[in-house]
Amino acid sequence: MGRRRAATRPSYPRWLLTVAITAVAVLGLVGGALLLPTILGPGGSASSQGGAAMDGTPTPTVEAVLPADQPPAASGKAPCISVNVLASLENADMVRSLASEYMAKPRSVDGLCVTVNVSQEKSGVAAVKRAGQFATTPAAERPTIWLPDSTAWLRVAKDKAGDAGKGFETSGTSVARSGIVVAMPASMARAIGWDAKAPSWADVFKAAGDPDVWERLNHPDWGKFKFGKASPTVSTSGLMGLVASYGVAGNNLEALDGSRLKEAAVVEKVKAGELSTSHYMATPEHFLWHARQADDAGKVSEFLSAVIVDEKSVWDYNRGISSNDGVTKQTGLAPKEPLLAIYPSEGVLVADSPAVVLEGSWISAQQRLAAESFIAYTGTEQGQNVVKTTGYRNIQDKVEDVVATTGRYASSLDVIPLPSDEVLTAVQKSFPEVRKRARALFLLDVSGSMRQEIAPGVSRLQGAKDAVTKAMEHFTGEDQVGMAAFSHLEGGELSPGLVSPVAPLKTNKADLLAELNALQPVAYTPLFEAVGKFAAQQAEAYDSSSINTIVLLSDGKNDTPHAGTLATLTEQLHDQHHTAPILVFTLAYGADADTASLRAIAKASGAHFYDASDPNRLEAVLGDLVTSF
Repeated sequence: MGRRRAATRPSYPRWLLTVAITAVAVLGLVGGALLLPTILGPGGSASSQGGAAMDGTPTPTVEAVLPADQPPAASGKAPCISVNVLASLENADMVRSLASEYMAKPRSVDGLCVTVNVSQEKSGVAAVKRAGQFATTPAAERPTIWLPDSTAWLRVAKDKAGDAGKGFETSGTSVARSGIVVAMPASMARAIGWDAKAPSWADVFKAAGDPDVWERLNHPDWGKFKFGKASPTVSTSGLMGLVASYGVAGNNLEALDGSRLKEAAVVEKVKAGELSTSHYMATPEHFLWHARQADDAGKVSEFLSAVIVDEKSVWDYNRGISSNDGVTKQTGLAPKEPLLAIYPSEGVLVADSPAVVLEGSWISAQQRLAAESFIAYTGTEQGQNVVKTTGYRNIQDKVEDVVATTGRYASSLDVIPLPSDEVLTAVQKSFPEVRKRARALFLLDVSGSMRQEIAPGVSRLQGAKDAVTKAMEHFTGEDQVGMAAFSHLEGGELSPGLVSPVAPLKTNKADLLAELNALQPVAYTPLFEAVGKFAAQQAEAYDSSSINTIVLLSDGKNDTPHAGTLATLTEQLHDQHHTAPILVFTLAYGADADTASLRAIAKASGAHFYDASDPNRLEAVLGDLVTSF
């Protein structure tokens, strides 16, 4: 395929380009009376090469010298104008640092001081909220600025809004840049040779689908190639990974043709490629947290061969920062084995962190002015220094040396332009059709404690039934889903056991929901026995073409005279993971759940733990969970 070297150029805010071009013109008129500032390229050298913006439009042939921040001598008077910024999970720390530095200097807008408040949300979830004009968000908390980590989400939000989104923004002021790369443990990258020679995206997908690749490379102990992807419904790296998959399938990664997206041959290639996915998770941080747990246990290859993530996440991982939910960060020692950021030879898609002032009835004229003041600050020399120190490339593609060394960043990015709005939204909508199918068993605790009310007239069990029913909307008819439940009476066997066998949902849904609604609280809680039994049964019917899972929901501790220990169970799950991995996603339901045991069960199986200790959040948490496979 043809290369688009022009796409290596960064894009800039329109106001910044105007300032730069005007400055060049004015300084040129005065001849030698003033020293003309040097206009530099991404590597710090003079540049006159033209380029393309993130949306593929041409950029000027000169690069702007970043303007200096020029705060007033004194802050405006109180009460301050409040500016709410909604960031993505990925860039929230950077946005908070920008807000802190902005507010550390005097600010005055319309004679008033300015306060910037930063909240965070998964990009895909934020896009849905934007499509609905943040109708479910309290008025005082609605954002003035939306700053997702990719322009892609502006376009997704507009598409989801339909006719109501005609006035929505589809581009914004780029604040920072982070390439979407393939991250691999260093030893694996060296073994396959990608540390020395960049693979193509096609090479990456081919290796991921080769069950014997590590054995041929004299590493049979690494097992199969374990390829992780985040969900394209909520994550930028997940969405960009699917774009890359379509690009490879359609033989035109750098200029995806919308007319080919529905061609049977292209769709079948994408489906085949998705079969190599070990499993999907909501965010890249979920994968990297598990990778870190495996690294701490002495062998990162137990969980991960490669995962598509943004560069900044590699930097975080290599300096010892991890998160099991994408929100709460944990800081520790650097991992025993760092990750390498692999940049495929065609180039990479880029998360460009666009800032947009939203159109909304809840935003005042003063808030709009204050928002524009904050966004202008992000493009100054001082603001862009903050961007670099927080692990990102600035808008000139420059990165701090210490960041590049720790994160193993490339010196500059060879950028693949973001596809058109039509193509981008079509790719995302296709995910339910092309993703690897799930083979999932819902396993519900029906012990006596599930009688307790979470609201007047609503028991814990009824809340669970409602949430599971809602979760069925995330599956397709081709997914295989079943239902089991566990408890027992004094002296009795585990019951009711399997109530609806795992089968295609298109034929099984009515039966499954009927059996779900018929469940009643019983007595004991044979947690370890139930998980061990059903994990073994799922392993016996293991299907390598599907993501094999158990979704475990429990509100209490193992409470039974029946045999079974946590140590025996986690050993079983760990051993199964080598040959027939059954991912046991665990969900702590209510404040009495045994979170320690549920965490251990999920970890041993290579899956993830979810916290619904607030039972009123169960539906949202379970919805998040089922997007992870």
